[in-house]
Amino acid sequence: MGKIPENYLPPKDTWPEYIIPDEFKDDLPEKVNLADYFLDRHVREGEGDNVAIKFMDQTYTYAQLQDMVNRFGNALKEVGVEPQDRVGIRLVNSPQALTAIFAVEKIGAIPVPTSPLWSAEEVAFVANNAEMKYFIVNAPLMGPVKQAKPNFEYGTKVIVIGGNPDEVKADGDLVYEEMLEKGSSDLEATMLEPTDIGIILYTSGTTGLPKGCVHFLRPILIEAKLVNKYVYNLKPGDVLGGAAPVSFAAGFGTFTLMPFEGGAAISLIPKFSPPDMMELIQKHKITVLTGLPTAYRALMKFPDFKKYDISSVRLYTSGGDALGAETLKAWEELTGKPIWEGLGGTEMLHLVTSNTMNEKPVPNSIGKPLPGVKVRVVDPDWNDCKPEEIGSMILKGPSGTLYWKPYVDDNRLLKSQKKGVRDGWNQMGDAVYRDEEWNIFFVSREDDMIKSSGYRIGPAEVEEAIAKFEGVADVGVVGVPDPEKGQITKAFIVLKPGYEAKETFFDDLKEFLKQHIAIYKLPREIEFVDALPRTPTGKLLRRKLRELNK
Repeated sequence: MGKIPENYLPPKDTWPEYIIPDEFKDDLPEKVNLADYFLDRHVREGEGDNVAIKFMDQTYTYAQLQDMVNRFGNALKEVGVEPQDRVGIRLVNSPQALTAIFAVEKIGAIPVPTSPLWSAEEVAFVANNAEMKYFIVNAPLMGPVKQAKPNFEYGTKVIVIGGNPDEVKADGDLVYEEMLEKGSSDLEATMLEPTDIGIILYTSGTTGLPKGCVHFLRPILIEAKLVNKYVYNLKPGDVLGGAAPVSFAAGFGTFTLMPFEGGAAISLIPKFSPPDMMELIQKHKITVLTGLPTAYRALMKFPDFKKYDISSVRLYTSGGDALGAETLKAWEELTGKPIWEGLGGTEMLHLVTSNTMNEKPVPNSIGKPLPGVKVRVVDPDWNDCKPEEIGSMILKGPSGTLYWKPYVDDNRLLKSQKKGVRDGWNQMGDAVYRDEEWNIFFVSREDDMIKSSGYRIGPAEVEEAIAKFEGVADVGVVGVPDPEKGQITKAFIVLKPGYEAKETFFDDLKEFLKQHIAIYKLPREIEFVDALPRTPTGKLLRRKLRELNK
């Protein structure tokens, strides 16, 4: 069995305290394999003919997916992948992506999902940081990987999906389709210890180079059970839809854990667009739809929205960015159903709070902590804040902050580990407040909080107000240095087609905003841009906006 060197993880006295909710303590296996639990278990229990994946015009049952997983898993073993080896994943949402992830898991190796938007420099950094043995990549996403290959320091080999076989081989890479064809359909899952590593998720790089977040097998199982029970409640017959990339942190949790915990199906869309999403909701009879607030706003602007039958959807969920009361209200008026917002994080694996803990969503709230998750809101001295008082959110749950290879780059992530965990509590870096009922309200990432003339301004609130102004297609707000005020609020604005940046735009915008936000929150500068920097899931990269200002 492969063993991870001790110095690849932080010292134990810097680890978070892991909490196992009482309700799950009795049904955790002594040996674990994620593919066996999430896939093979359903086939063993007679549910092999149930639908697992809906992809465009294709449908795959649990048994068919298991067959592909077994064949590719055997092919990976044949080329030397061993338990706890790291295997990179850079794939669009597709049946092949699920096949690759489950195959890596079934042979006991560690999948390393990567952003399909990462540059060659970021690709090389993560390949080397994870010490990937293999990297599984879609042919259209090979550009940055090809550029990065000369800088791979650990002999990482590439497996290409959907490429021209002759060209792939000429580049010294392996052909996925040939590996799948040659692999045997008979594969026994490699059972691991619950304390072995199940996944390394890299952060989106919103505050610098991506950080590898380690999640052990036991916490992954618990989180899947917890979130599915209290948020999605997915069962056979349900179809979960959305656009988050499965080869990145948020999409990995959403599409490879919770639905397969419940024996449900997933509807995969390679790339989000309102017409394609609406088409799949109707065609695949999606019952649970999940997406970022930006996706819901784009759907509401889609002129043909009401031409589609979306009556199959029983639940809409959101996270990643602030939803806002206006979006919640508008969506409910349009569809008759609310959006249930929650908060998660790559360090915590998935959701830690959700509005589904209430009878109905509380506007502007990210909900209450899930059962078994302990949350505090504290001031800089770690005293508990009173209701309505803004503070820092700290928590303990089934998973927690644990950074991979903390000692490299002058102990870069050891410092992050000590900052991210204190006395067993995870410090999320989120500025929040709570009400008397313990509904939590997200204000801003603490790094993004604008501190101007003694005021603390959350950029999300300003963005939501600006987004209502005529002609604004997209907006991002950050604090920029100012010699008198410390910081001032600056808005980066993308205009809708047909609108021009007239001289009166800024003055008109400020007059409009005075009706919606306090005067001290008004932007003092604006800049028009063609597009905003966002992650694959649509999350705004404010770090890059601040860099634009330099």
